[in-house]
Amino acid sequence: MSFGGCATIPIVRGSAVSLILLIVLSADLPGQQDALNESRRLYNAGQFESAESAARLAMQQPATANSARVLLGRIHLERFRKSPSELSLEDARKALREVDPALLDTRERLELTVGFGETLFLEDRFGAAAEMFAPVLEASSALGPGAHERVLDWWATSVDRQAQARPMAERPAIYVSVIQRMTAELWRDPGSAPAGYWLVAAARGSGDLDTAWSAAMAGWVRATLSHDRGGMLRGDLDRLVVQAIIPERAARLSPRDPSRALTGLLSDWEAFKAGWTK
Repeated sequence: MSFGGCATIPIVRGSAVSLILLIVLSADLPGQQDALNESRRLYNAGQFESAESAARLAMQQPATANSARVLLGRIHLERFRKSPSELSLEDARKALREVDPALLDTRERLELTVGFGETLFLEDRFGAAAEMFAPVLEASSALGPGAHERVLDWWATSVDRQAQARPMAERPAIYVSVIQRMTAELWRDPGSAPAGYWLVAAARGSGDLDTAWSAAMAGWVRATLSHDRGGMLRGDLDRLVVQAIIPERAARLSPRDPSRALTGLLSDWEAFKAGWTK
């Protein structure tokens, strides 16, 4: 029942309450966005416990929930990489499955795709992982040099695992894509460690040991251009050359008595490294 002008009082009060709620929610949004940004910062710094806490705070508001789920999924994946646990992998799958891609921006959709690919990779589903990574190899540069190198390495490893499961005669054709991609990467960034390694590994995997040998030497010299001055790349190349390329080349050079060729190749490799190591 209304009594003249008093009839407008409930409406005015309702509007005032709505305005107050709008102001409160608007004040919360920067805090939630800050939590999302802080989660990203902590994730990039490798502080995954704190990154998860910030991501869960960001998940409390619809405006940042989807982005936070992407981060949460990748946090669980990093935990699995450091300490394999089926629970961490399942938590990652759950977080990534619950993301609504329609609410993500272009960069976040890229992060989600990489998260899908990494999950498949860690599940040892290498064929599916390779297919997931391949379309975003170029775009992953937008996530930063470190992220791009990881995607490049995961993709090449996935293709390599596929190739190793195929008959020897089919392997060269599979490795062609890796050789082409890594060559293009080195043209663009001579210091790319994954490209420096996988160009050698793919040549060896395809059976082209002479090219693998030459590429290993070039990779050893070029390694100083990488971000760690070649520490990791040179170690990986040395193991590949000593444990695989040299024994296989020796067997081809001297099928009846590979030991002499093996000794000579090892000596050549050690002399080469000494000449190009400070």
